[in-house]
Amino acid sequence: MVEKVFDLLDEMEIKPDSFTLAILFNACAELANDRAIKIGRKLLDEMPENYRNDNAVLNSAMHMLMKFGDIQSAERIFRLNKKKDIITYNAIIKGYVGNKMFEKALDLFEQIHLNLDNVTYIIVFNACAGLANDRAIKIGRKLLDEMPENYRNDNAVLNSAMHMLMKFGDIQSAERIFRLNKKKDIITSGAMMKGYVGNKMFEKALDLFEQIHLNLNNVTYIIVFNACAGLANDRAIKIGRKLLDEMPENYRNDNAVLNSAMHMLMKFGDIQGAERIFRLNKKKDIITYNAIMNGYNLNDESSKCFKILDGMSHEGIVPNETTWNILIGACSQIGMIHRCEYIIDQIPLDTQNKRQIQNSLIDMWGKCGSVEKAQIAFKSIDDRDTVTYNTMINAFGLNGMGSEAIHVYKQMPNDLRDEVSHICVLNACSHSGLLHEARNIFDEITFKTEKIITTMIDCLSRLFLFDEAQKLIDNYEKTNKPYLIMYMSLLSGARNNRNRHVSEKVYDRMKYLFPNEKQHLVSGAVLVSNIYSSFGEDQLATTFRSNQIKQLRTNATKGLSWTQINDEIVQFTAHDNSHPQASEIDSEIDRMTSELIQHGYKFDSSWITRKIKDGETIQSVLCGHSEKKAIALNFIQRPVPKFIQIAKNLRV
Repeated sequence: MVEKVFDLLDEMEIKPDSFTLAILFNACAELANDRAIKIGRKLLDEMPENYRNDNAVLNSAMHMLMKFGDIQSAERIFRLNKKKDIITYNAIIKGYVGNKMFEKALDLFEQIHLNLDNVTYIIVFNACAGLANDRAIKIGRKLLDEMPENYRNDNAVLNSAMHMLMKFGDIQSAERIFRLNKKKDIITSGAMMKGYVGNKMFEKALDLFEQIHLNLNNVTYIIVFNACAGLANDRAIKIGRKLLDEMPENYRNDNAVLNSAMHMLMKFGDIQGAERIFRLNKKKDIITYNAIMNGYNLNDESSKCFKILDGMSHEGIVPNETTWNILIGACSQIGMIHRCEYIIDQIPLDTQNKRQIQNSLIDMWGKCGSVEKAQIAFKSIDDRDTVTYNTMINAFGLNGMGSEAIHVYKQMPNDLRDEVSHICVLNACSHSGLLHEARNIFDEITFKTEKIITTMIDCLSRLFLFDEAQKLIDNYEKTNKPYLIMYMSLLSGARNNRNRHVSEKVYDRMKYLFPNEKQHLVSGAVLVSNIYSSFGEDQLATTFRSNQIKQLRTNATKGLSWTQINDEIVQFTAHDNSHPQASEIDSEIDRMTSELIQHGYKFDSSWITRKIKDGETIQSVLCGHSEKKAIALNFIQRPVPKFIQIAKNLRV
C-alpha cells in the first residue's frame, strides 16, 4: 500500500503542503527501500524554507532518516531545530534505539528538561532493555520508580517496562507489574511470555500460555513456538503440535510465524514436518532458508544444507552473514575439507573478514583436522575475543594437540577467560593424556562450575583414575543435585578399561538417579554390554542390551560415516548395502582385508558388541563398519582420489 502513496505523488501536479510532506516522509520511513530513499531525500532537499521550522515535518523527516540508517543527517536536523518539543526528542531517541545505539539514546534522554509523555517512557524503557548494563539498569529502575500514576494504567508503557525488567533478569518485578495490570491484553501476555523465553523459563511461558483466554495474534504464535522449541519435551511437543494444527489460515502465510514453527519442529526432531512447512511456504525469505538449514545442523543432517544453498541461488536469494555462519557450521559437522573450501570460495571477502565468521572458520578447520588453517585464521584476527581464543583451544584439543591448547590458554588474557575456556583446555588435556597439566589448571580455577568439574572427571576417567573421579562426584553432590554426564564420563572410562565392576556399579547408580533419561541410559547399556562382549560373554551382552532397550523403549544412536565423492557427500551405516556400488565396495573391503592379514593384522573379537549370527564371522562383522565402507568407496574410484577423508557423527 505504501508504494501506492508514491504512485499518487508522481501524479500530483501541485507541491505537497506540510501535512502531505509529513505523510510522505513517514511512508518513506516505513518502506525504506531504494525507491523510498531516493524519493525521501529528494523531498527533503527540495523542501521549501518555510517548512524547515515546522516541528511536525522535521520530526517525520528525522524519523525517516533514522529508518534509512542515516544517523548524521537526522542529528543535523535535530541540532538545527530551535523549537524542540518532547516529540522531537522521542523521534531522535527512537531512531537511536532502532539503530541499536542504546548508549546515545540514554545520553540524549538525560539531557531532556521537558515533561515526558507516555511515548518517552516506552522508548527509554526499550533503550534500557537493549543495553541492560549497570547504567541502563540504574536509569530504567529510577524512571520506573518515579513514573507518574497516570502512566501506571497505560498498557503500552507497562508492557515495555515488563520487557525491560525481563531483560534485566528481574523476573519478580516484571511479574508484579503483570499481576497489578487490570487491563491485560494479548500484547501484555505476549511480553510476559517473551520475557520468560528470553530467560529460558520455558515451562513458565507455557503455564502462562495455557491461562490465556484471548484471541492469539501472530506474535503469540511465534513466542509459544519458541518456548516449545526451547523445552522440546513431551509437554512442549504436545502443546506445539496442537497449536500448529489449530492455527488459523491467515497465519499460514505469515513468514515469521512459519519460520518459528519450522524451528520448533526441527527442535522436536520432526524434520519431515519442518520440510513440509518449508515447501508450502510461497514467500520464502532469507530467514526461512536460514531456519531450515539451522534445523538440519541441529539434527545432524548438515549435508542437506548445501542443496538448500543451491535452491537459494536458483531463487535469487542472496546469503547473509547468518547464512554463511550456518553453512560453515554444516561444514564443521561434515568435516570434509573439499566441501569447506568450496563454501569459503563463495563467501564475500568483506564477510570473511568479520570476526564472527573468522571464529566460525577456526572451528570449522579444527573439526576438519586442518589445524594449520585454523591457526592462520586465528593469527589473522587482531581484536581477538573470548570466542576466538576458546575456538582455537578447542581446535587444538580435538586434534590431540594438548600442549598447544595450553599455550593458547596461557596467552589468553584472564579477563577474557570464561567457563568454556576452562572446559576446552581441560578437554584438550584429557584427549592428550596431560594429567599433571589438567590438575594444575583445574586447581587454579576459582569458580568450578558443574561442566568444569565434569570435564575433569572425564579426564581422570580416560586415564582410569576412577577413585579420584568418584571423589570429585561425591564432593560435588554434597551441595548439588547429581549430574548425569559425570556418570557417563566415568562409565565410558570403565568401558575403555574393561572394568566390569566399576561399569556395573556406575550404570546401576545412573538408573537409580536418572530413570527418565532414557537415551543416555541406552547409551550406558551399550557400554556395559560392550564390556561383557570383550570378556567373550556374548549371550549376556546381547540379553542385557536388548532388555535395557526394551525397558527404556528407545534405541541407541546409530553410528554414521561419510565421505565426499565427486562433490557429493555419501553416507554409510554399519553393514550398509544401499549404495549402487555395494558389491564392488564389499569386494574392495575383502581385498583390503587380505592385504592387512598379509602384514600381520589380527581381528580383535573384543570389539564386537553383539552375538555373531549364523553365516557371520568375526572378520565379516568387523569389516562391515561404516568407516571401512567409506574408505572402500574411495578406493574403487578411477582415478583413486589423492586425498581421502572420512568423518563420523560419534566422537571417539
